Amino acid sequence: MKRITLLINCNDRQGIIAAVTNFIQQQKGNIVYIDQHVDREDCMFFMRLECEFAKEIFSVQEFEADFSEKIAANFHLNWQLRDSDVKPKMALFVSKYEHCLYDILSRYSSKELDVEIPLIISNHPDLEHIAQNFNIPYYHIKVSKETKEAAEDLQLKLLKEYKVDFIVLARYMQIVSSKLIKDYTNNIINIHHSFLPAFPGAKPYHSAFKRGVKIIGATSHYVTEDLDEGPIIEQDITRVTHTNTIKDFILKGRDLEKIVLSRAIKLHIKSKVMVYKNKTVVFI
Repeated sequence: MKRITLLINCNDRQGIIAAVTNFIQQQKGNIVYIDQHVDREDCMFFMRLECEFAKEIFSVQEFEADFSEKIAANFHLNWQLRDSDVKPKMALFVSKYEHCLYDILSRYSSKELDVEIPLIISNHPDLEHIAQNFNIPYYHIKVSKETKEAAEDLQLKLLKEYKVDFIVLARYMQIVSSKLIKDYTNNIINIHHSFLPAFPGAKPYHSAFKRGVKIIGATSHYVTEDLDEGPIIEQDITRVTHTNTIKDFILKGRDLEKIVLSRAIKLHIKSKVMVYKNKTVVFI
């Protein structure tokens, strides 16, 4: 069977679900999952739908053309189609911290992540041995104030050569410029070591420690030009007490970072995240 996933959003109005589901029935498809949400404040409709077709009679290209003409145009839909037979290509950006990289590559190696990882890019050479252990090409591209523009041009060139669909910043300690964000809008996933919007910036655990917080968190979000303010995909927390040191905060936080980032990656891979304004609708 051929399985596809449709993500749809538009102004809310009557008849959208009926039109889409009837169209799929007419195309001899079987709906195996459907969920929808209406944002009452903005009158926006969101829907995620998975359906299956017999491979011998189904063409993705013909389906897209017919759906665009007969449904999308009528309801003015914003929509995406994902073919489950096509694995997305994910690039990893790293610096010197290795915990998120090891976790992602371990999940990838055990087939937990349904992606291809064609390359790893870093502004330091330190983690190349990890990439070698997993037989993934590793590109060290030095980044400084003087070389940043040229470095990002080289990064973009590599991303295009490897036909990368999305990027994961696995504790990549550089600010991504608008050039990269423009080409990969809502396709750059970051992990921030704080429960945003509290304690943004470079040393959130130190800030949280000074405030005597009782919980710390981690946040995975899409990257925008506003630092640490992109649409949030996933978050989690763990409890801390007055007996914990900053080192304890960091160790507890690193466990959270790995879990939250892996969840966000899975949600993105499975097309369960829709971005609207600076928020997300996440279908579980």
